[in-house]
Amino acid sequence: MFGIAILLVLGSGFLHSVWNLYTKKSLNKNVFLWFCQLVAVIVFLPWTILEWDSGSWNGTGILIVLASMLLHGLYVILLAAAYSAGDLSQVYPIMRGTSPLLVPLLAVIFLHEQLSIVGWLGVVSIVLGIVLLSDVKFKRDGLSSSKAPLLALAVGGCIASYIIVDKIALDYVSPVVLNEATNIGNLLILSWATFRSGAISKELQVNWKIMLLGGIIAPGGYLLFLYALSLAPVAQLAPMREIGTVFGTLMGIFILREKQGKRRILTSLCITAGVVVLGIWG
Repeated sequence: MFGIAILLVLGSGFLHSVWNLYTKKSLNKNVFLWFCQLVAVIVFLPWTILEWDSGSWNGTGILIVLASMLLHGLYVILLAAAYSAGDLSQVYPIMRGTSPLLVPLLAVIFLHEQLSIVGWLGVVSIVLGIVLLSDVKFKRDGLSSSKAPLLALAVGGCIASYIIVDKIALDYVSPVVLNEATNIGNLLILSWATFRSGAISKELQVNWKIMLLGGIIAPGGYLLFLYALSLAPVAQLAPMREIGTVFGTLMGIFILREKQGKRRILTSLCITAGVVVLGIWG
């Protein structure tokens, strides 16, 4: 079962990097993400209805799901702000690198999961590779040099928090129901910024096809991760999902034609090595 969980996590990381690429390329990040969430709510609603009675809806379960919705909503707001302030190659590695460090620690403390010494070395390798890949330089040359990394760190904190909360929420509701709840929460939280932007018609004109695709692959990718969480410990799976950073680097090379030096290839290999170590000996 752990092998299946690994495959699900790798697929989730790939889909995540794809829709983040499209988010960065969008005109208005809030509007783009809002339409993606709207599509997701519509597409996954029938499946959610079918699985609605499979969970255990009590007071505790409802509170945990509401907490998950709030954290996911804060995540998308901060994500839109981060991509408006900085480049994909700067923001993405930072926000994805924060979670592998925080999630295993939180899982060990609050969920009583265990990670071996070798597993922690794998986490360190992943985080080190992502930090080197981000190549952050804090200079006094504009907001993007300081604002974007700080926003990315905040996004990473949200990711670590909602992964832990979602792991607990799976004891009360199915992955599909939880995923739909977060889609609805994201839609509601993004609504204010979207409707006051005045950029809805322009975004639809330029990116409507991509938003339809994003509405499927964004929640679909996280749904794969939620199913993986039901099969294996979160302390091992959460860092492995950050293989998406490597996918993002490769997309920059082959799709966006970004200039990549030996450093980026080596740091990507460092991340991959950490994933392998964590998956086999974690």
